[in-house]
Amino acid sequence: MAKKQAAAVPQAKLDLYEKLVVAFPEVERKGAAMPYTSCNGHMFSFLTKDGKLALRLPDEPREAFIKKFKTKLCEQHGTVMKEYVVVPDTLLKKTAELKKHFRASLDYVSSLKPKATTRKKKQTKKVAKKTSSSAKGRKKKVGKKK
Repeated sequence: MAKKQAAAVPQAKLDLYEKLVVAFPEVERKGAAMPYTSCNGHMFSFLTKDGKLALRLPDEPREAFIKKFKTKLCEQHGTVMKEYVVVPDTLLKKTAELKKHFRASLDYVSSLKPKATTRKKKQTKKVAKKTSSSAKGRKKKVGKKK
């Protein structure tokens, strides 16, 4: 049976999101199925599969945003994402107004301690040689016992 492909984000919403991200040259849009932005390993904005923009905001600005735009915290896969607010579609269309909230989100994650990378470091040649020579030494010792 063929794998079911994820539904793509509505193109009109993706265009609005890209228009916003382009206004910040220091930010790169990432992700194919789920477009997002991140800084220092911390995601701070993303588009859901149904085209809702979520922004990560600190406590006070988050509460003010929810109250001002009559919105709520973002929910993904049955889990409430405590720091992410859902941006109303009316605000998504107003790039100039949305820029200040996007900037607040970027500034917030920039202030967080960078996440450690999860990439595994390559084994150096010296370590590899030591491992192989010690393995040979063990074989010789085993051979001498017989």
